[in-house]
Amino acid sequence: MKILIDANKCCGSGECVKVCPEKALSIVDGLAVLDASRCDFDGLCIPACPYSAISFEEGELGGCGF
Repeated sequence: MKILIDANKCCGSGECVKVCPEKALSIVDGLAVLDASRCDFDGLCIPACPYSAISFEEGELGGCGF
């Protein structure tokens, strides 16, 4: 399973960082960056992003069905 962040859509709002209970996301140079080693792939960051910049790799669903 893999979570993707589209750098062309990400505006660094930080909303994804706020909702991640594993603290797997951070903002670096104005863009969201995922630390996959900390991520539990629950997908909470996906609907939190106001720019739809975060998604599961096509064809994959997360633990919450996003």
